[in-house]
Amino acid sequence: MADAYDLIVIGTGPGGYVCAIRAAQLGMKVAVVEKRSAHGGTCLNVGCIPSKALLHASELFEEAGHGFEGMGIKAAPTLDLKAMQAYKQEGVDGNTAGVAFLLKKNKIDAHHGTGKILAPGKVEVTPDKGKAVTLETKNIVIATGSDVAKLPGIEIDEKKIVSSTGALELSAVPNKLLVVGAGVIGLELGSVWRRLGAEVLVVEFLDRITPGMDAEVARNFQRTLKKQGMTFKLGHKVTGID
Repeated sequence: MADAYDLIVIGTGPGGYVCAIRAAQLGMKVAVVEKRSAHGGTCLNVGCIPSKALLHASELFEEAGHGFEGMGIKAAPTLDLKAMQAYKQEGVDGNTAGVAFLLKKNKIDAHHGTGKILAPGKVEVTPDKGKAVTLETKNIVIATGSDVAKLPGIEIDEKKIVSSTGALELSAVPNKLLVVGAGVIGLELGSVWRRLGAEVLVVEFLDRITPGMDAEVARNFQRTLKKQGMTFKLGHKVTGID
């Protein structure tokens, strides 16, 4: 027999889980559907949280190697990338566990699997293993978030050509790194690996970085990144990769 809810939220990123919690606080019987094993969506799992952890750690690494000497402190830091990745993952795990706790505290049922709307008021959840189940609900909120953008002529294999998710999980610092696109995500990940020793080139189709951001902020941001050692080819298009 299908379970009946007042609200089912598909996706437990920052939009989805906050929506679910507020609805539960207002007295609704709520369920969430999440395809990942951990709640929190892209932001907590493979976006904002892990990238900021690596930005912070790589900034300290660079400061220890180049900034301390001016203050009379001589140090030659040694990179333990495995430990740095573990530090990043610890932050991710803590945040996703916090979301799971909040859902449980507010008596929200969590269903892990891929959600599909079969008809008005009917949501099918297919787990990685096991049979699909059908849930009934009066209301549905779709909060599935974003996915990695695909570019024509470029096939992401997460080995030599990686998405932002793959760039967070590299097990070694690349000698050279080409970043396609000068948006915030590409620039922050490029900054991480430049600080850790990679030679980083950013290619952007438009004539400026961070499209949509204030022009003066973008100019100052680019100057900062150039000081870090990143190089840019603006007004260029990547048409293919050999």
